[in-house]
Amino acid sequence: QVQLVESGGGLVQPGGSLNLSCSVSGYIMSIFNYGWYRQAPGNDEREQVAKITVGGVIEYLESVKGQFTISRDTVKNTVALQMNRLKPKDTDVYYCHASTYNGNSWGQGIQVTVSS
Repeated sequence: QVQLVESGGGLVQPGGSLNLSCSVSGYIMSIFNYGWYRQAPGNDEREQVAKITVGGVIEYLESVKGQFTISRDTVKNTVALQMNRLKPKDTDVYYCHASTYNGNSWGQGIQVTVSS
């Protein structure tokens, strides 16, 4: 079993930056990729923003390319999402995700609000 805990969210002005961090624990060897998703209020679906495999292959949602950066620290067992030039439309609850050989694991979610 894998546990994921997000941190680093909050309120930021348009044009600002936030760095989300996901602390990973448990059966880490079962994980083959990590991702960050976001979900708007009232929306049933979560949108994948960025993904990184254990082999280092990275993918981004087209609309955040050049704005968001995903990275992984294998020593600290964390996955980060650096978000720059934030816009009000980036306001959402952001979730850390791990795909494992036993299924999917999700963090509890963290609020990101971009507002002046």
